[in-house]
Amino acid sequence: MEILPAIKHEEKGITLFIDWDKYKNRFYNNLYLEEIKFVVKMPLIENEDLDLDIKIKKFDLTEYTYLISY
Repeated sequence: MEILPAIKHEEKGITLFIDWDKYKNRFYNNLYLEEIKFVVKMPLIENEDLDLDIKIKKFDLTEYTYLISY
């Protein structure tokens, strides 16, 4: 699932990473926009029992630990 397919993330300050929400027991695929410090969090695995749960929020990547960057 690509949100910004025409933008090369190396040139525009976009970081991709995966993290885990321990409260919802759910993995998220994240698109971090470095210049404005916002993240778009999308569930990594969709399930009919779970809602889509896409989140957009202010986020400082330096304050958190994530599983993997890609």
